[in-house]
Amino acid sequence: MDITDIRIRRVSGEGKLKAYVTVTFDECFVVHNVKVIEGRTGVFIAMPCRKTRTGEYKDIAHPICPAFRTRLQDAIVADYERGFGSVESPQFQD
Repeated sequence: MDITDIRIRRVSGEGKLKAYVTVTFDECFVVHNVKVIEGRTGVFIAMPCRKTRTGEYKDIAHPICPAFRTRLQDAIVADYERGFGSVESPQFQD
């Protein structure tokens, strides 16, 4: 599966959440609201999730294979750190 587009929307403010990301796969499937979060050792991604009735958070969509999760995170973090908002466009989406 190829990552064909990454669009990053910065979040203003002082919190740990730095951006929301929309990722397109194979130009035919999209996942919205992947989060870029500032952690103790750098930025990482968190997949879109929802809160259950018990107050627990569950991912809505996520990679099943650790190798693909690493590939997805590396691509998103690289774009975020370079300041690119898209694979095709060198601007952040505001």
